[in-house]
Amino acid sequence: MDLTDLVHALTSRRLSYRPLVMLTCLLLGGLGTIMGCKGEHQAPGTTAEAAIPAPILEARASRQATARSKTAMGNRKQILFGDLHVHTTFSPDAFITSLPLMGGSGLHPPADACDFARLCADLDFWSINDHAEGISPRHWSETIDSIAECNARAGDPNDPDSVAFLGWEWSQVGGTPEEHYGHKNVILLETDRERVPRRPIAAPRPEFRVAAIPFVGQMLFSLVDFSKRQLYADYALYAKDVSAVPYCELGVDTRDLPSDCHEVAAHPSDLHEKLDRWDTPSIVIPHGTSWGLMTPRGFSLARELESGQHDPDRQLLFEVYSGHGSAEPYRDWPGAFATGEDALICPEPSPDYLPCCWQAGEIIRERCEMQETSDPEAPDCAARVVEARELYLKAGAAGHLSVPGADVDDWLDCDQCRDCFNPAFSHRPGGSAQSALALRARDEEGQERAFRFGLIGASDTHDARAGNGFKEFARLENTEAMSRSPLTDLFMGSGAEPEARSREITLAEVPLAGRRDLDRGASFLLTGGLAAVHSESRRRESIWSAFEAREVYATSGDRILLWFDLLNGPGGEAPMGSIIAEQSAAPVFRVSAAGAYEQKPGCPEFVGQALGPERLEAVCLGECYHPSDRRHSIERLEVVRIRAQSAAREPIETLVDDPWQVFDCDDVGEGCRAEFVDPDYDPSDPESREVIYYARAIQEPTPAVNGGGFRCTFDAEGNCVDVDPCYTDVRTSTEDDCLADNNEHAWSSPIFVRSSSP
Repeated sequence: MDLTDLVHALTSRRLSYRPLVMLTCLLLGGLGTIMGCKGEHQAPGTTAEAAIPAPILEARASRQATARSKTAMGNRKQILFGDLHVHTTFSPDAFITSLPLMGGSGLHPPADACDFARLCADLDFWSINDHAEGISPRHWSETIDSIAECNARAGDPNDPDSVAFLGWEWSQVGGTPEEHYGHKNVILLETDRERVPRRPIAAPRPEFRVAAIPFVGQMLFSLVDFSKRQLYADYALYAKDVSAVPYCELGVDTRDLPSDCHEVAAHPSDLHEKLDRWDTPSIVIPHGTSWGLMTPRGFSLARELESGQHDPDRQLLFEVYSGHGSAEPYRDWPGAFATGEDALICPEPSPDYLPCCWQAGEIIRERCEMQETSDPEAPDCAARVVEARELYLKAGAAGHLSVPGADVDDWLDCDQCRDCFNPAFSHRPGGSAQSALALRARDEEGQERAFRFGLIGASDTHDARAGNGFKEFARLENTEAMSRSPLTDLFMGSGAEPEARSREITLAEVPLAGRRDLDRGASFLLTGGLAAVHSESRRRESIWSAFEAREVYATSGDRILLWFDLLNGPGGEAPMGSIIAEQSAAPVFRVSAAGAYEQKPGCPEFVGQALGPERLEAVCLGECYHPSDRRHSIERLEVVRIRAQSAAREPIETLVDDPWQVFDCDDVGEGCRAEFVDPDYDPSDPESREVIYYARAIQEPTPAVNGGGFRCTFDAEGNCVDVDPCYTDVRTSTEDDCLADNNEHAWSSPIFVRSSSP
């Protein structure tokens, strides 16, 4: 058996474990002396010693001043743009996907994130959020030092060119809605190691603390990709160092634990309590709440609210958009909220939604009926269709593997939102921003519980490329898409031949990554969004104050300027993010927006001088934020109105008006503005139901990576009958960015209005 046969046997799962080990040992015995690689610790790197020229910073402010003048917004706070969700190769999944045979292009440590944020993306602020589950004590210490170095490069702390925040990601994943809380980014105000937690606090994900590529796979990768074998040895050392960190002792105050242990918080409330103990300012930001690749069917944020897992003083912001799409819209799809035994019942399609369990049955029906025509003793196809739907649901996140040999196009657009802007793959409406804003619950004393989030965008980059949505290019570098190699099939669960019957899937037999439908999800991976703040200054404390006041908004990546104000609040004008408890008159609002600047190719000259040609290409991919003098036009302004639940479990679909108001714009690059009143607001309402308003700015169409999703062809009844997906294999060229016209969005934070206190 040669190496090609070994790879084929591995990817088709036809080789038993013991012979594989024996064969690998023989190979390594002969090659061990020439492998010559001992794993080396991958350090955070060194950031570029370059200040951003003063004229560049002055241009940022002057362009906004001009926009404010044209939209009649007057002398307002400046708008700063940033990214509060950035992973480097200090995250285990980022390290894995950086490896060449996993489709990556090499390591991108924290120093790369700093240089990309400051120089390539020209961001005003950013945060590092590597997965706590994969951060060893050494990595945490190096992260603190790297963030300190990045801030030192930014110049005067009272007027820095960019602000870097310290943080991590708490990454919890449950297999059922009852077990799932999801992912949250922790952001810290302080960066001094004496003022921050001694260790990041992780979720209980032991699979993130062991090598995702087993020892045999590491050796095989090194053999296949011999010239890059050092990278695989370095990964092996990284995984070994992380897994060797002992768990912290349970029941001990977080402040009394040693710095060299792995601390776990099983629930959000545990995380919040541990952060309280450190007595240092922190914000916790839920994200990926509707992303079906990681979120179980039937999930709802209502459980977190009702069970007391929400901290209203710390969970202030919500990531409504990222490189994994939009988590904004609520939809009342059949079966979307099914749990328990109901979760094993496959609903019929509705006019705008095709359940994947249903499509599993249709794939088996077509195969079985073809078999019937040639085999007089063929089995009952109707029974196999029912079985296929049941087995799909029983397999949970690995349902796509229950239909042997099913390809991306066989599934059509099942589980996808057809009328949503850049939806998350297999969007879970119970985790949407609109659902969260509408939800209400009561604690044991009868006090109201609510999510009152400000809305932000982020990248969720795993290549250290903060704010990577400034230009739409380099799909495989600027999104989480991977170009598949033969060995990635090991981790994506492929290799089965098509059959006319579904199979029962036991999750224990499927590698973790293989449980997720990465092939289909690749068509929904986008360049990232941005967080914007209305800030008094560029100082860290001023930006933090904007976070705390929810005076923030989200964009899908473009630097759209957006203002949203209540004009007649009891204390006068109130900006986005405000909570108004004594509104005695019908609220009057104003929304204004200006489009993002069109981009020039390449990079400003100073970036090339700061980084040099090789690093400019490796870090920035040869492209930077490089604005021209022309703004894109705003097509329209939309306003969403949400009435809060007056009782727990009140149907949310009756509470969301989307859009509630629409204002078409005749914008020639100078922005758009509208004022409106809510004529339905009744301050004498005995229920004193809170009403939530937020605005969207919709920009003119521009090409975007994966902007078309599956690129469906629809029949006269609106059914998707054919798809043109962005494949992870050679069917889609690595040079194809899968561009499609896209209306970039900006979402204001809500204004919460009621006539009296709850």
